[in-house]
Amino acid sequence: MAKTKLLPSAQQRLLKLQRKRRSLQLELEELEHVLSLRREKSLSRYGAKLDKDLMKAAFAACDKEEYAQRQLDAALQRFDVKQNLDRRAVNHGCAKAIFEAVSKGEDWKPLLEKQRTDLAALESKRAGEAARLEKEKEAFLAKNTTADESAYETAKAAALEQYNKKKAELESKDSAALEKKQATLRSRIAALDSKIEALHGSAKSIELPEDVLLRVEGLKMYFGGLKAVDDVTFDVKKGEIFGLIGPNGAGKTTVFNCITRFYDATDGDIHFCNKDNEVVDLRGFQVHDVILQGVARTFQNVELVKEISVLDNLLVACTREYRSNLLVQALGLPSLRREEEALKEKARRVLKFMGLESYANWLAFGLPYGILKKVEIARALMSDARLIIMDEPAAGLNDSETAELTETIRRIRDEFGVTILLVEHDMSLVMNVCDTVCAISFGKMLAIGTCQEIKQNKAVQEAYLGIEEV
Repeated sequence: MAKTKLLPSAQQRLLKLQRKRRSLQLELEELEHVLSLRREKSLSRYGAKLDKDLMKAAFAACDKEEYAQRQLDAALQRFDVKQNLDRRAVNHGCAKAIFEAVSKGEDWKPLLEKQRTDLAALESKRAGEAARLEKEKEAFLAKNTTADESAYETAKAAALEQYNKKKAELESKDSAALEKKQATLRSRIAALDSKIEALHGSAKSIELPEDVLLRVEGLKMYFGGLKAVDDVTFDVKKGEIFGLIGPNGAGKTTVFNCITRFYDATDGDIHFCNKDNEVVDLRGFQVHDVILQGVARTFQNVELVKEISVLDNLLVACTREYRSNLLVQALGLPSLRREEEALKEKARRVLKFMGLESYANWLAFGLPYGILKKVEIARALMSDARLIIMDEPAAGLNDSETAELTETIRRIRDEFGVTILLVEHDMSLVMNVCDTVCAISFGKMLAIGTCQEIKQNKAVQEAYLGIEEV
């Protein structure tokens, strides 16, 4: 099927345009909510001011006897809290003094008399405070005898009318601002769409079969005079598990590093059908942009941040996927919190799929190696990739863990609908799980085919599997 291919420089422009468009689209979607939130905050401040002004009328309308009694009770309660501390100090001091007197063989009975005297003094002090508060209450009631409920109702109705007027005013203002801002954002999005369409229009057409997700063609990677990869070509079909095998130093990981842009290949093409169903040349992208096209990977050596939790390690994988722009993140707007919660929920689902939900809040440091390998695969699943590249996922695992990994790889392919490109030394795993296998040796292609065909290939047997000596 004919698809469009962009030159590397055009791909970078397209990536920036698409990123900017997603940001503007998010701003457009959240605009009404952001204005509503801002309006609610303004109304809340205005309502607080009205409530403060209304308190005088409310006081005039209240039952003065009940108000004065509540004030007295509250003041007496505060006094009792402090006096309880004084009472505890008297009792504690008495107990300590008695203990010391007994230790020295002295008479301790006078200490009890002192305790009673001190406690009686505290009770007398409380009675005096209660009498003082009662006098204050009587003085207050003498000055405030009436309760004018009508004045309060009038003031309350006036405050409500002002509040509703302010609310209507803000809604009208926000409605006009919303329409104007929406029109501006839609215009900017339309302009970006035109630029994106123009880039697609300038793209040259290439032929890529409908069932092919990744095509590596004539790939070469030279390190000075060392030809680590020399003219490797293969297709990875959509939905298959593709195995890349070869002896140590054959160039398998180098191929992976070229696809994921850790290395800049010396020559060759790497065409990939990305998330937008566009065929792109991965060689035109920076290493940190490849994941946006739909390519994720695991590493031969576990590459987790061990100082943070397992859940946070999965969230790290989503940093390139955030739709919230820098301003939204700096202000901590509700859209950011909603996006974070959605990503956390997604991470929990992935952990459950991998059987790791009980480890969500554990630090990665100190976890068993088999668990860390699972976390690495779970992290790759967080990016919604179309292609997951696994670099020796069974390395360091025992037989039971390898058998579990075999089933997990199949489930990932079937339940997540992703294609898997696998480098592995464990031939039992490769032969049990792969649909297609490509064998390379010293950077060169040996054979490609089904597991059975690779098993029976004499060149593969000699280079990797070994042949029986006669």
